[in-house]
Amino acid sequence: MHRSKLFKLLIAFLALTMFATACGGSDDDSSSSSDSSSASEATESSSESSASEAAEEAEETEEAPAEEEAEEEAEAPIVQDQEESVLEPVFGGTLRWGLEAEVDGINPTASALSAPGLTMMNAAFDTLAAYDVDGNTVPHLAESFSSSADCKTWSMKLRDGITFHDGTPLNTEAVSVNFLAQYGDPLVGLAVRPYYSADEPITIVDDLNMNFNLTDANCNWPSALTGQLGAIGSPTWIAAAQDDPTLDQQPVGTGPFIFESRVQDQVTRFVRNANYWGGDVYLDAVEFYPVTDGDIRTSLLLEGELDAQATTNVESIASLAENDSITQVLDDTGDESFLMLNSSKAPFDDIRARQAITHATPRDNYNTLINLDVTRKADQMFTPESPYYNPDIVQLSDRPDLAGPLVDAYCSDNPNNCTSGKINIEYQYSGPSVVGERIADLLSEGWADFFNVTVQVLPQDAHIQEAALGIYNSIGWRQFGAVDPGIDRVWLLCRAIGGISLNWPRYCDEDRDALILQADAAATTEEKIPLYQELSKMINEEYLYVFYHHTLWSLALRDGVENVCGAKTLEGVSLRCQVNGRSFFQSTFIAD
Repeated sequence: MHRSKLFKLLIAFLALTMFATACGGSDDDSSSSSDSSSASEATESSSESSASEAAEEAEETEEAPAEEEAEEEAEAPIVQDQEESVLEPVFGGTLRWGLEAEVDGINPTASALSAPGLTMMNAAFDTLAAYDVDGNTVPHLAESFSSSADCKTWSMKLRDGITFHDGTPLNTEAVSVNFLAQYGDPLVGLAVRPYYSADEPITIVDDLNMNFNLTDANCNWPSALTGQLGAIGSPTWIAAAQDDPTLDQQPVGTGPFIFESRVQDQVTRFVRNANYWGGDVYLDAVEFYPVTDGDIRTSLLLEGELDAQATTNVESIASLAENDSITQVLDDTGDESFLMLNSSKAPFDDIRARQAITHATPRDNYNTLINLDVTRKADQMFTPESPYYNPDIVQLSDRPDLAGPLVDAYCSDNPNNCTSGKINIEYQYSGPSVVGERIADLLSEGWADFFNVTVQVLPQDAHIQEAALGIYNSIGWRQFGAVDPGIDRVWLLCRAIGGISLNWPRYCDEDRDALILQADAAATTEEKIPLYQELSKMINEEYLYVFYHHTLWSLALRDGVENVCGAKTLEGVSLRCQVNGRSFFQSTFIAD
């Protein structure tokens, strides 16, 4: 790996914005259902006039300089080229990896695996498919995939001779146990059940061959198996964990490392799998340390208490760029950071309230004071270099002049939801985190003329649970940006809404669903482009997300940590180094 030119830019930005660093900093932004559709439609109908007027006014008053500024911001992606180490690998050593948060378990069939959980997952488990360096889906634990002409039935062949850490063989029966456990889980199942035939979701052909029977056509379905849904655990362990959920903390997979010990909120340790099917594993062990405050985690890295970390804290990224003992692998082409609004309950069941908070959000200050003007502002879920990017989308934040009339109209109609002419809301974020507190303060100040804001701070696992249950008003969040955008349908479709929901805003739009499913069925990028561009337009008009920026992820590595980007399939295909901070560990070694 080499140092990106971005580091010099980061240093320059840091010098120009030192006033912002005095504010402190931390890590990573955090990031009844059946009535949701009708309630949203009724609210939109009742507020259609004011919404349309506000949109027209916004279009009339948008100035050309703002458009020029948006064009300037649409620069090249902040991404460092992936390179393998030129050094000869050596065996031995323990890699100490800092995580942004703890997770509720490391069981792909039952746990809510956010970025930290997915990172630990990659130590113990392998996925059936993976992304190569160009973003193509390639077989990993699987040997091959093929589909029917209509892309609704997919056949998978497993590699032969692989065993789990407990000696159980990997076969189609093991995959079936994993699939059915995910299918039946209250939360994980929301990403599975709606997309497979209810009568016969899977069919086992023999020990190595099986079919997956989809509800809808999906011509890039194997991409769904590159993450949590494709991580395969020992069926023996899964059965035991269903009887004793404490075993969710003691994962058993086929991966390059074997679980040894775990003390929640302190350290989780994995040791080398000497019989790894994928080839040599060089590290003796990898240990994961959850440190929610990014400043503290970065200090531990610089002091030698950690060897590596994944972070989205821009101040940490910028300060680490000045340190010759740290190498960073950077990527901002993944997920987006944004404010997310719950459309199923007051006040954001009314589009006027959603529009008002969008207009009142001080996004320029956010990106300057929190992100040092290093990150690229986002108006949509696609980065400018994506073929699906819609250049016509402009999110009207930093427009408090548009917010006032909407708030006045809302409070006139809903006086019980307002105090002193302002809408009452709660803002929630994941912490404890100094930067999370700074963001909450900045947003509360920007909204103060129009909203009475109370703030709630929760650990990341509880933060995710409250979002899933819909017991929030507004929430700091990080999402989208899947390498294959079709995977992001699980956050958007009406069928993902329930008592527990992955459609976090609980917003149902059947027309939007039809568009997403049409894109899934498209076989080529050219066919998908107009569909995803229209999807971005619809999301922009629904005012459910106030996009801040394209999240900048850094894998920060101390000198001596080598070849994090060297993982390959059994056929020698180089794998993508990181996906939203999640990396592989089988190729990593520590040089003397």
